[in-house]
Amino acid sequence: MATEEQNEGEVPAGESGRSDAICNFVICNDSSLRGQPIIFNPDFFVEKLRHEKPEVFTELVVSNITRLIDLPGTELAQLMGEVDLKLPGGAGPASGFFRSLMSLKRKEKGVIFGSPLTEEGIAQIYQLIEYLHKNLRVEGLFRVPGNSVRQQILRDALNSGTDIDLESGEFHSNDVATLLKMFLGELPEPLLTHKHFHAHLKIADLMKFDDKGNKTNVPDKERQIEALQLLFLILPPPNRNLLKLLLDLLYQTAKKQDKNKMSAYNLALMFAPHVLWPKNVTANDLQENITKLNNGMAFMIKHSQKLFKAPAYIRECARLHYLSSRTQASKDDLDLTASCQTKSFQLAKSQKWNRVDPYSHEETQQRTEEALRELFQHVHNMPESAKKKQLIRQFNKQSVTQTPGREASTPRKRARSRSFSGLIRRKVLGNPMMSEKKDKHSTPELTALDDLKRASKENMSLDSSEDPEFSSCPPRIFSSMACM
Repeated sequence: MATEEQNEGEVPAGESGRSDAICNFVICNDSSLRGQPIIFNPDFFVEKLRHEKPEVFTELVVSNITRLIDLPGTELAQLMGEVDLKLPGGAGPASGFFRSLMSLKRKEKGVIFGSPLTEEGIAQIYQLIEYLHKNLRVEGLFRVPGNSVRQQILRDALNSGTDIDLESGEFHSNDVATLLKMFLGELPEPLLTHKHFHAHLKIADLMKFDDKGNKTNVPDKERQIEALQLLFLILPPPNRNLLKLLLDLLYQTAKKQDKNKMSAYNLALMFAPHVLWPKNVTANDLQENITKLNNGMAFMIKHSQKLFKAPAYIRECARLHYLSSRTQASKDDLDLTASCQTKSFQLAKSQKWNRVDPYSHEETQQRTEEALRELFQHVHNMPESAKKKQLIRQFNKQSVTQTPGREASTPRKRARSRSFSGLIRRKVLGNPMMSEKKDKHSTPELTALDDLKRASKENMSLDSSEDPEFSSCPPRIFSSMACM
């Protein structure tokens, strides 16, 4: 049995090495800050949404929690704090008046033990956590009790708000470890709060499904981690901060189990009553749930390095809330949106590249020549003007019957002509080296006719213009006509 517990409580050897980085580093181009990396928090928009719009944030997270675990109406209302808590054995938090009165008395005395959790209290307790990180090899850490007299001295010092020199040798590691458990045990409610109790029981029941869709007895670790990530996001900030410090300490302690003899499961037995169990209950009240809670605590210790990062889809939803007018409500919405966008892109790309040119090379040449002849005829029918003569001279520089198709057969790159007909040919069929590629994507007949219409509009504007400024324009005006 001891061997089984030890194997179950072991922390994977390469866990810390595989843990994702919390921050990314971006080099700043500002000369005044050069050489100083800027820390970019990937959960920036998540934290921003949590602080600025807590109701929207809570609805976003809870909607995804209910996607993973089945919470009936009453349990969901308890998670949201909308109804009174119903806990095993009739246990529950103290009455509001009594709790407020005791809290007020403790605040007057500056007491942190037995008071509701605050950031100031965490700052005091952090001295204990920091010291224990340096003494993880002590055998029986958190299991062997310390000296009660030294613990009382240490307790009074913490309640008074004074800094403690734990390195002086006056206190033993077991004194500090026992006092940390005592602090957690005297909180008005467990560190994970009473409201989350039923949700944690449901997370323990998340199992994998076989190929036929039947539920197995194999825990679905990925879904459990995802559910815990979501549940931790809606913890009160002081509870979440202390939980992160505590789980990291226990994780590092379990990594040294060859020295301290404390596996993740052994540590879970020490801390589950303070972190998960409802207050004022006994093991008999919890009955079969006690195994789920203890195993759940061991699971949190072993995977603590992954539990305090928001899931990727929550990050994306929070980012879209600030950067886009549309906000998706859940991971399913994001998956559906991404799938639709991918399919639409693939369909458009397929339609674009699957077009077949119905015309042969000879038909392309013929239609191009016809379009050029029609354009020349249109110019010829224009009223007599200096502009008409200039257009005709541009046409006469090269033969109208010469087509780009014949020139395309020469491998030598031809210098680009500034002539009107050269511009028209490049607009109709493109560069000689690229004409074959363009034929795959467009219809020559449509291209020629479109260019003819554009050129006709330009010519009509030339006809209607009586401004002498037009007659004195250089030949480069044709390039603007060809590019319309």
